[in-house]
Amino acid sequence: MRGLHNFLIAGLLLGLVSMVPSALSGQQLAKRLILKDGSYQLATQWELKGDRVRYFSAERGEWEEVPKSMVDWAATDKYEKDRASGKPAPEAVALDKELEAERQAEEAKSPHVAPGLQLPDSGGVVLLDTYQNQPQLDELQQSGGELKKNMKGNILRAAINPIASAKQTIEIPGPHAKVQSHITLPAIYVNVDQQDQPADNQQPQKGPELPWDRFKVVRMQEKQGKRIAGDIKIAVYGKVSQEQKLVPTMAEKLTGGWVKVTPSSPLAAGEYAVVEMLGKDGMNFYVWDFGVNPAAPANPMAWKPDASATTPQPDKAKNLQQQQ
Repeated sequence: MRGLHNFLIAGLLLGLVSMVPSALSGQQLAKRLILKDGSYQLATQWELKGDRVRYFSAERGEWEEVPKSMVDWAATDKYEKDRASGKPAPEAVALDKELEAERQAEEAKSPHVAPGLQLPDSGGVVLLDTYQNQPQLDELQQSGGELKKNMKGNILRAAINPIASAKQTIEIPGPHAKVQSHITLPAIYVNVDQQDQPADNQQPQKGPELPWDRFKVVRMQEKQGKRIAGDIKIAVYGKVSQEQKLVPTMAEKLTGGWVKVTPSSPLAAGEYAVVEMLGKDGMNFYVWDFGVNPAAPANPMAWKPDASATTPQPDKAKNLQQQQ
């Protein structure tokens, strides 16, 4: 009995397995009966019956009918000719166009700046560094400059009874920035139009009247464990001016609201900051600080390239070896 039982089960499984290829081949051999509304029916064959078209559905495995007037014969014939010649299906072409449009939109919003490295779509200020021959992106955090009054020229006194100029300095706590560039010509990418300003920012909010190339780089002076980003002077007649050690830079407008700021010449080792110039109002007290130190350790929060974008494919690597 057990042998007969096993024989019946084996026969049943063999029958099911034999049915699967036939079902798959029916789907693969099916043709499209395209209708005038743009839809279609998958059919292995069809025939005309008066004003009706009788077709065998490859999906449901039975005969069905539609009115002859609903069939787009020209589109049906064209599809079969295109498929016979190896042309891709219209759906595949439309999908490729949609994916390419999405890729271009993503690239415009978050440009690639190095192989496997793309700017964040949320904006910010990032520095393109190279560490151990590998490009890396480091996000620069905004630091609030402390206004330290120079008591030799009290600002309140100068405003009420302007005897002499008052002077203040913008100071950043700490002797070094958290992010250190290991190259002397780092590229800095800025997109802060979509970033929220700190709640206690005393400067006017940025508006469309501010130029896109308002971002500069300043060399900071180290003094008593702090870094000085700039001086503010108040003249006897109340006019406010600022002094910064601006570094010559070049600004380039990119897609997605990004601006690329690059020093015109190599930077000496030291501490720097990206500053925002506010026209007649001077400089924003909130800056993005960084340092330049080729011997500095790795930045722990660096964004590294995507391995899939930098690793050669096996075929490409083989070809390179053959060429050498």
